[in-house]
Amino acid sequence: MEKKTTAFSRYSRQIFIEEIGVAGQRKIMQSKILVVGAGGLGSPVIQYLAAAGVGTLGIVDFDVLEEHNLNRQIIHRTSDIGGRKIDSAARFVKALNPLIQVVIHDFKLEQSNATHLIQEYDLIIDGSDNFTTRYLVNDVCVARQKTLVYGSIFGFEGQLAVFNHLGSKNLRDLFPEPPTANDIPDCDSNGVLGALPGIIGSMMAMQALKILTGLPVDSNQLTIVDTKHWNFTKINF
Repeated sequence: MEKKTTAFSRYSRQIFIEEIGVAGQRKIMQSKILVVGAGGLGSPVIQYLAAAGVGTLGIVDFDVLEEHNLNRQIIHRTSDIGGRKIDSAARFVKALNPLIQVVIHDFKLEQSNATHLIQEYDLIIDGSDNFTTRYLVNDVCVARQKTLVYGSIFGFEGQLAVFNHLGSKNLRDLFPEPPTANDIPDCDSNGVLGALPGIIGSMMAMQALKILTGLPVDSNQLTIVDTKHWNFTKINF
């Protein structure tokens, strides 16, 4: 017999935090968050936002799960190989927290659909793996005045920033144009250690929850996490 759960018992350890409380938890539960990508970064973001009780969790992804994804994309299972990531992500969320709503968007984010989709959500979290999508998401967030939590990973290194928050700067203020094709590292050849997106994705989820509850976050700042040498660098821009 399934045990009946209530919002207070599920989220009590968050509510007990003085800076969160009932009011902060209510803000989390009333929020609508869009996660771009259900892959390496999207997996921990989706996991922790679902666990925290985000009221509506939107996920946009059009990719199919492959076996090599499983070293880091922890919301998917071996039995999901060959299926759509969006479907296994939704199953994961529903199993983890039946109190929230998950909305799936099974398509590639492009100029033709990005504005309509992004304007439906309060906060955007970009876990995409290509510069075309990153700049598209950034530009739409600027145009629609949406806060964007940004992350990227490669090898042992990850980057994290909050863009366009309460008038702060955006991705193009840091990197005006995307790199050329020759300058883009090839993750298929160079790889990524599975725990790295877990670290960066968890940090992205933490920033999102702080934003939702009105807690301060660093703006106009890029955090670089070098897990090989265990260095954390902050760059102001």
